[in-house]
Amino acid sequence: MKNPKRLLVAALLLATLSVKAQTPKQAFVNNLIKRMTLDEKIGQLNLLTSDMDVTGPFMKPGYKKDIEAGLCGAIFNAYTPQYTRQLQEMAMNTRLKIPLLFGYDVIHGHKTIFPIPLGEACTWDMALLEQSARIAAQEASADGLQWTYSPMVDIARDPRWGRVAEGVGEDTWYGVQVAKAKVKGYQGSDLSANNTLLACVKHFALYGAVQAGRDYNTVDMSRREMYQYYLPPYKAAIDAGVATVMTSFNEIDGTPATANKWLLTDLLRRDWGFKGFVVTDYTSINEMIAHGNVKDEYEAGAAALNAGVDMDMQGGIFAGQLKKLLKDGKVTQKTIDSAVYHILAAKYDLGLFKDPFKYCDNERAAKEIMSAENLAAAQKIAERSIVLLKNENQLLPLKKEAKIALIGPLANSQRDMIGNWSAAGDYTRAVTLLEALKKRSVNVQYLPGAHYTADTTLYKRATQKQRLDAADTTDSQQMLAAAVELAKQSDIVLMALGESQGMTGEAASRSNISIPENQQQLLRAVYATGKPVVLVLMNGRPLTLEWEDAHIPAILETWFLGTKAGDAIAAVLFGDYNPAGKLTMSFPRNVGQIPVYYNHKNTGRPMNPYNKYSTKYLDTENDPLYPFGYGLSYTKFTYGEVKLSKQQLTAGDKLQVSIPVTNSGNYNGEEVVQLYIRDLVGSVTRPVKELKGYKKIALAKGETQTVTFEISEDDLKFYDKDMRWKAEPGDFTVFVGTNSRDVQSAGFTLK
Repeated sequence: MKNPKRLLVAALLLATLSVKAQTPKQAFVNNLIKRMTLDEKIGQLNLLTSDMDVTGPFMKPGYKKDIEAGLCGAIFNAYTPQYTRQLQEMAMNTRLKIPLLFGYDVIHGHKTIFPIPLGEACTWDMALLEQSARIAAQEASADGLQWTYSPMVDIARDPRWGRVAEGVGEDTWYGVQVAKAKVKGYQGSDLSANNTLLACVKHFALYGAVQAGRDYNTVDMSRREMYQYYLPPYKAAIDAGVATVMTSFNEIDGTPATANKWLLTDLLRRDWGFKGFVVTDYTSINEMIAHGNVKDEYEAGAAALNAGVDMDMQGGIFAGQLKKLLKDGKVTQKTIDSAVYHILAAKYDLGLFKDPFKYCDNERAAKEIMSAENLAAAQKIAERSIVLLKNENQLLPLKKEAKIALIGPLANSQRDMIGNWSAAGDYTRAVTLLEALKKRSVNVQYLPGAHYTADTTLYKRATQKQRLDAADTTDSQQMLAAAVELAKQSDIVLMALGESQGMTGEAASRSNISIPENQQQLLRAVYATGKPVVLVLMNGRPLTLEWEDAHIPAILETWFLGTKAGDAIAAVLFGDYNPAGKLTMSFPRNVGQIPVYYNHKNTGRPMNPYNKYSTKYLDTENDPLYPFGYGLSYTKFTYGEVKLSKQQLTAGDKLQVSIPVTNSGNYNGEEVVQLYIRDLVGSVTRPVKELKGYKKIALAKGETQTVTFEISEDDLKFYDKDMRWKAEPGDFTVFVGTNSRDVQSAGFTLK
């Protein structure tokens, strides 16, 4: 029989060692949790909104009482050093003085606004993407914030979905690179520094695959599709150390993400090792009732907490239900304490317990927000986000002596320059295209030519009330006629057309993604004058542009470029910067092709124009109008022959892929050389090609550079028939080119 005394001594020794093994953070947070009442614990799980209005920031009276009673752990939509200090002082007067956490939608800049994420992704420059996140973090933290709800890394193949503007497009491998860059930019190397933010990867998970491209809609896909194409960018953010995760509105396997224990606990925490905290999207716990998997808020609260949610955004479910749920045994004290720990640990990492007012520095805000350096970076990134889609007969760059007619409802709209999800951005500081052209003292005359749209339903749904009230009621036909007369008097016409910022983003899905019909009528009327036309697109998603591509000689995709939009567009139009942007989302010919994406799979009856019974449309092509990776330059790049260092690749070895690229045009320029791979035979079917690398190079006119990539076995791995992540021996094709369509190829074998 074992000695009871020895067992007791061993147990005490083990407990002592366990306590000693705690890190300072663990010891501090665990000790604090022991001192907290149940109400105080539940309060930490409660995220409430403030309101930033033209009359200034304010809190609802009931919310102030919650803060003063220690029943609120975090606030969003509250910023400025003065306002956050006021709220933090309330928290410092509570019993335990637990600081508040301040979050905000810092999506593509805080005050200095950068291009929308879909546009910025077209730079194919991870250093620039990291830089814009770093600047956003510096400005936001100087303005009292510690947490951003970014990056969004949802892979999306349907441009009808408005939130494609907030992501980086259709490709998984590229999405992984962006996720890592953005997390690093926001969080830096030290969260306790006063110029970093907690990043929040969203929307976990699969939100970009909403059916019919309609926001908040259902998602349904196989586990293989999840792991192969949609989950990797989230995983990359976790591996990069992202501090927080936001749940998505959609369901997964019939269960809303906010109540999906497999997703939030088994996958996120157990398999991926996530240590931070999980926050819901806005009232998504409440919305589970409408989903139909719980009958009331009581059940919704239990489902969310037990699934792995730590913080309830604005829903008030945890605050209203957890006490009763605990009493009834539907949730455990251990589960509540675990959620509290995750949140307090984040506050500890930020250094808020040492100095809750470290982000409330008026002098720093005045010095760092919208500094000259930040604005210069915004213009640089905006220039590199522009994609030249067409340039017939080298119409661009413009001649400075040309007599220019600038026409279009987006040519002089400051609000539209900074785009959707620009949150704290000051659109009155934005530079329009008209303003930028006037600064250059070029000969330019301007008329709007049309309203955003003649579709009153679309306009009302896409436009904020104050802008509706101030809507221009000028007669449309008079506007069109005046614009046509102006065009006739010009040497060249710049048409600034596309979407208003309210037509894209959250809750802004469109079933018809063409340029609005009345703007098309304007474009056709101006085109009919015979004057050369440059179409300057401003939009938050790929558009259907078949007529435009067939008739308009030059098309420039400028997205919504941010505070320095006009200056960036003008720099490209006049050749100060030679455009080098490349699309990260395919442009369909028409909505009937959607979803259309480059890394599709083959079928048993591949496209064959000579065989009626092959996979194709009767009325259009299979391929998109502009493919993934596409983008022109004012110069021309000529690709030589792909050469491989060997024909066989073995495990642990590497294969070099080389190709000479020559700038054979008349301008210095940059080119994004892209590497794709196809696995010809697999235990499960494989895509026709997959992006595996790229290099952005700068070449002087006449210069040649040999670009070399390395391929290893890791680049060939996928989820096999047994869902194992591995590479399978066999034959592969490697493609190198200027986009996913126009490539050179060679073959090799994995032994």
